[in-house]
Amino acid sequence: MSLLRFCEWLAATPGSIALHESSYMFLSVLTVHVMTLCVFVGTAVMLDLRLLGMTLQRVPMSEVLARLLPWTTGGFLVMITTGALLFYAAPVARYQNLFFRLKMVTLVLALVNAWVFHSTVYRTIAEWDLDPVPPRPARVAGGLSLVLWAAMITAGRMIPYQMYWFSCSTPSQPAIVSLFMGC
Repeated sequence: MSLLRFCEWLAATPGSIALHESSYMFLSVLTVHVMTLCVFVGTAVMLDLRLLGMTLQRVPMSEVLARLLPWTTGGFLVMITTGALLFYAAPVARYQNLFFRLKMVTLVLALVNAWVFHSTVYRTIAEWDLDPVPPRPARVAGGLSLVLWAAMITAGRMIPYQMYWFSCSTPSQPAIVSLFMGC
């Protein structure tokens, strides 16, 4: 079964139809998604700015992580859950949305960046915890994180507007765009 066929099946389930057609539930899920995105990105930006040595320079990095990471993790988990529900509400439309695909790629890259940071640079935090400006690998991880989350948010904001630029039913569209959209 192809991924498109799976999305078509998912779109035909009663839960997907009910969520998509609901006047209040879809908007409620979307609101929670955006609010937890604010919590997640707000705390992630503070962590990344500390990694860049641009803020909280007199606070040990371990303390910044200890205070902000629970909020970041909680925001991320709720954001991912509500994002999955938003996908569930319109799986075929999301599957064929170029901006949704870009958002998912940047999400995976941001998660890989966080994993690499925690499995490499973070292990040596005792050596640079009190430094006002962390070592270069930590700064690279923080800067890359900021860029990836900004790209992800931008792509997410563009999702509803794709229909004005690209569509699988547009014959004059470049073949590469159709390929990336999964048409």
